[in-house]
Amino acid sequence: MRGTRPANVAIGLGLLAAALLLGALGFQYLARLPPCEMCLWQRWPHLGATVVGLLGGGAVSAGLIRREAARPLALLTALLVAASGAIAVYHAGVEWHWWPGPSQCTGSAFRVTGNLDLNAPVVMCDHAAWRLFGLSLAGYNAIISLGAAAIAFILLSRSRRFA
Repeated sequence: MRGTRPANVAIGLGLLAAALLLGALGFQYLARLPPCEMCLWQRWPHLGATVVGLLGGGAVSAGLIRREAARPLALLTALLVAASGAIAVYHAGVEWHWWPGPSQCTGSAFRVTGNLDLNAPVVMCDHAAWRLFGLSLAGYNAIISLGAAAIAFILLSRSRRFA
């Protein structure tokens, strides 16, 4: 793995982020599990990582951008994936009631604070809509995202000579 190029790391992380986004959308639209507010927070860094990783890494690989830009692009992509993982850790902790979550999506589902839409789905951030082996989607996102970011940082630290 000494010859791992930063552009390949960025592309790999971009593909992972895109796969996680597609998985979340699959649960939303195919399994009919609407996301809570914190679920949506986790998607934004993955969207950024997809764009930076795939477009930036691809542009470096295609020679459209100088090779010196590959390492900063890969680092930015890894930071974005790690940011989604950090949000997912927070969300999983809220689901397990280890710490309080945002007041707008935790606690009682019934709050009258203005216009009331009785047809709108109430999705609470402190209740996991789906679990497998005790872990929610936020838990899996935390493990996958933080693990991938850690591997990327290790690969980037070992490939300083191969820009």
